Amino acid sequence: MSDIIIYHNPACGTSRNTLALIRNSGVEPDVIHYLETPPSRATLVQLIADMEISPRALLRQNVPPYEALGLAEERFSDDELIDAMLVHPLLINRPIVVTPLGTRLCRPSEQVLDILPDPPKGAFAKEDGEPLLDTEGKRLK
Repeated sequence: MSDIIIYHNPACGTSRNTLALIRNSGVEPDVIHYLETPPSRATLVQLIADMEISPRALLRQNVPPYEALGLAEERFSDDELIDAMLVHPLLINRPIVVTPLGTRLCRPSEQVLDILPDPPKGAFAKEDGEPLLDTEGKRLK
């Protein structure tokens, strides 16, 4: 079992890049395919608290349940937004990464670098070709 957990969607490029960055640090994280295995209410509430964001800030907006449920309206309480995410895990923005150094919604993917306990081991470019790390694992920007 790893000290790093990623709530991952393999269909998402940002999530794939984040997972690859974690692996570049020499660690194989625990990968939770959250669409198949959604977090419990207690876990989701804890992740939100640990990220120091609101449930609304975690909502993925460009997915069908967001519009269908009218979640853009400000009338929903935090508990109602969490309920919606539990019923429709697609509403949970990703990837969420938990490490001993913190918990973060890693959008963009390079935000994971701020919470990795071990430094990157080498060069890295995102799937779209954008270089992030040089051959020594140092950030390019």
